[in-house]
Amino acid sequence: MVQSIILSGLAIGCIYALIAITYNVMFSASRVFSFTAGTLGMAGGVLGSLFIARMGLPVAVGFLLALAGGAVLGIVTEIVAVRPVLKSLDQHLYVLSTLALALMIQQFTAIEWSTEPQPFPRLFDIARGGFDQQFWLPMLACAAVIVGLELLYRHTLIGHAFLAIAEDNFAARALGLPERRLRMASFALAGVIGALAGFAGGEMLLAFFANAPMLTFYGFVPVALGGMGNNRGAVIAGLLLGLFQQTANFLVGGIFASVAVFTVFIVVLLARPEGLAGSALRRHV
Repeated sequence: MVQSIILSGLAIGCIYALIAITYNVMFSASRVFSFTAGTLGMAGGVLGSLFIARMGLPVAVGFLLALAGGAVLGIVTEIVAVRPVLKSLDQHLYVLSTLALALMIQQFTAIEWSTEPQPFPRLFDIARGGFDQQFWLPMLACAAVIVGLELLYRHTLIGHAFLAIAEDNFAARALGLPERRLRMASFALAGVIGALAGFAGGEMLLAFFANAPMLTFYGFVPVALGGMGNNRGAVIAGLLLGLFQQTANFLVGGIFASVAVFTVFIVVLLARPEGLAGSALRRHV
């Protein structure tokens, strides 16, 4: 029982961490907190089930198509819900624009796909065991994303450009960096990461349109606890959240587990508003 709680907690925690990284990647490029992150995760699971289970495509092809679908949704988010807001005097309208787009995608999925959870295919034809693929696939995906982002940001020109617009988009624009194209590429990258979270966690979460609001909230918690823009903090907070949630499910179950998560979340933010791994903002007068 303890092994099951730990494995499921780490696996679901990795999914939450990937959604948190999706939030961070979109935020760093635009300073817009897009509420489509959980929807991108839901889309990854639905598209994976569509391409592999329903259409019978090979796993590798279905995987690439699901990630491509996430990238397209990320670009659509930037064009439809973010770019118009950045031109507005009241930039906090992104709360409404990104949430509206997320709800539209969620409802379209419910109509065209199903309102009931659909099975997600086994990706590898291997016997089930204690450390099953439904547990290690999200862990592998999370590790690959963290390593990939570190290599991208530290050792590539486009990664340095991403960091530049994240640090100061006005200065980056003055230096001649193509801010709009970089922002669109960053949202496409976020779409790939979000879709990867839903695809890797498909066996645990199933292909279900209602995963979108669940991932939107539980993916936000590691962002808040880990510190905005801090991917390493998001991973640590995501793993802790997953372990705590699964333990609470075992001890109290049902809605009480969610209440426990909300309570701890609020208490931690009251104690450290900047997050567990974040640093307090300094005001210069």
